[in-house]
Amino acid sequence: MFGPVISVIKFEKEEQAIEIANDSKYALGSGLFTKDLARAHRVSQEIKAGICWINTYRAISPIAPFGGFNQSGYAREAGKKSILDYTRTKTTWINISDDPMKNPFVMR
Repeated sequence: MFGPVISVIKFEKEEQAIEIANDSKYALGSGLFTKDLARAHRVSQEIKAGICWINTYRAISPIAPFGGFNQSGYAREAGKKSILDYTRTKTTWINISDDPMKNPFVMR
């Protein structure tokens, strides 16, 4: 299954809502609608999904990492960290002095 899906399920307590949200083999995105911003932050942190929208939906940006969990994938696209998948760090030291090095094994 791929595509937008919405489900409305009644719950009594916050913990139950989190349990329901996390009981899925898919976890690309989630959304919360509430007037209680503290609750929104708390629940968002507990939901195991790649992205969580609060009082909005499908807002994306190329500078924000995007990706899922479970059968929705594990990788991330976009964002600063995603560039690391395409790069290899290399260190190069250059002595620009005309004087030869006295002892190359001494820490500087």
